[in-house]
Amino acid sequence: MNIELTHVKISDLYKGYIDSDEEGVKGYGGLLDIRPKYQREFIYKDDQRAAVIDTVLKGFPLNVMYWAKNTDAESGKVTYEVLDGQQRTLSICQFLDGAFAFDMRYFHSLQEDEQAKILNYELTVYQCEGTDSEKLQWFKTINIAGVKLTDQELRNAVYAGPWLTLVKRDFSKLNGRGLKLGEKYISTKDANRQAVLEEVLSWISRGAIENYMSKHQQDNNTLELWGYYTSVIEWVQSVFSKYRKEMKGLPWGEYYNQYKDKGLSLNHKKTEEKVTRLMADEDVTKKKGIYLYLLSGDERSLSIRTFSERDKRTAYEKQKGICPKCGKHFEIEEMEADHITPWSKGGKTVAENCQMLCKDCNRRKSNI
Repeated sequence: MNIELTHVKISDLYKGYIDSDEEGVKGYGGLLDIRPKYQREFIYKDDQRAAVIDTVLKGFPLNVMYWAKNTDAESGKVTYEVLDGQQRTLSICQFLDGAFAFDMRYFHSLQEDEQAKILNYELTVYQCEGTDSEKLQWFKTINIAGVKLTDQELRNAVYAGPWLTLVKRDFSKLNGRGLKLGEKYISTKDANRQAVLEEVLSWISRGAIENYMSKHQQDNNTLELWGYYTSVIEWVQSVFSKYRKEMKGLPWGEYYNQYKDKGLSLNHKKTEEKVTRLMADEDVTKKKGIYLYLLSGDERSLSIRTFSERDKRTAYEKQKGICPKCGKHFEIEEMEADHITPWSKGGKTVAENCQMLCKDCNRRKSNI
């Protein structure tokens, strides 16, 4: 692992600066990828970027920036990608480019000595080069200033390549085809911070995101990932024919991986009838858990309403502390509330359906 401390003049940083939605943002003579294609857009507010320019004009030090250094194996050409410092870099380049004014003055209207002061200002930059695993580990441990990078943004810095560029176009932009296709089912919050991309990659890789990204880093297409993703969405739509807002944001890829065969074997008409009944059941306190319950049969996903302390005390006194299963006496703290008629058999969480069992009997009780 090679980490080099360097100083870069703003004049050199701005050389060859270009900002294009399709081509990303470049600088440093075209060698620095400031904002790769389809990555999150500029997020600094006016007062934040003004503070950057004010700091430079006063000659105060900006926080250290971090660049990933990449050397092409065949040509030997060295390029860089901003890991941390993107917003500060963009603020500087946009000001020099005339995109905004500081203190009601644009860069071109500054005095020559003021312009020179900015152009000659030296940024402190750590350049990092090494294997993918070395860079990822280092990126995770450094104390990154400003807006902390997400785990997926860190991975993107390490596994940059043609495949990632295509993938980010689908899953990192609100108008990307991936987000459009699954907008009803996936949470698009923080999509520009790579949250959706991270979730989809976690689904297909079953949690081994870094291995998957490394394997496909140099691919020139995303056929495998796109095929998988569309299969997940089509499966959800076929198994649960009626859309409800509770379906948004569930880990559908995980459900697909584990239950795709069972899901397709469900009677869709009866499944919809069950969803309707469970949505109306006041004992089901976690409505989003209905879908996992229908796939897995695990009642815990529903968070069935528990008996109140009053109901427990009433049942305990009525039983005189005797467990109806084993016939032994217990203190109330040694017992647990149980549905006489199981919830799955239509029993409700009401006082009349409450009994107190000793903990041992309650845990052995079958749901027959």
